[in-house]
Amino acid sequence: FHESLLGVMKDAEALGVKGRYEKLAPRIEQSFHLALMAQVGAGSHWRKATKAQTDKLVAAFSRLSISTYASQFDGYSGQSFETQGQKPGPQKTVLVKTRIIDPGSDPVDLTYVTREIKGRWRIIDVLLDTGISELAVRRSEYRRILRTGGIDALVRTLNVKADELLKE
Repeated sequence: FHESLLGVMKDAEALGVKGRYEKLAPRIEQSFHLALMAQVGAGSHWRKATKAQTDKLVAAFSRLSISTYASQFDGYSGQSFETQGQKPGPQKTVLVKTRIIDPGSDPVDLTYVTREIKGRWRIIDVLLDTGISELAVRRSEYRRILRTGGIDALVRTLNVKADELLKE
């Protein structure tokens, strides 16, 4: 995953945001369990949704997640990733401590929350250096949308945000 990020960062200008999206999509889909993350983000609304709605939500969540990486990793100036180790986490997870080294800046600590699912280790959350769960933040953001407009409104919102990120 980190190799893919560094690759698109190094070719960021030539690729543009859409090219970075295309290069990152398969790697992110392999590395993250986006369907589980979308389910957690939707909370109790997931159980009430139809199969078509959950499929659309997973697609929109995946698209926004990949778009976010494609828009944020938009250049290279010597950055690197350093895996610092792993330790058991809650609920049969393994926490993988990582840091982004950016010359001239303080390192940024990340912890990937991983779980073995169907024989493959997948990322199910990312904890920022402050310990804040990216998934918990998203779930909090989604709560109001889900309460007022349900899954369909959340799908529309996620797709609009992805469209904004993918603008050159």
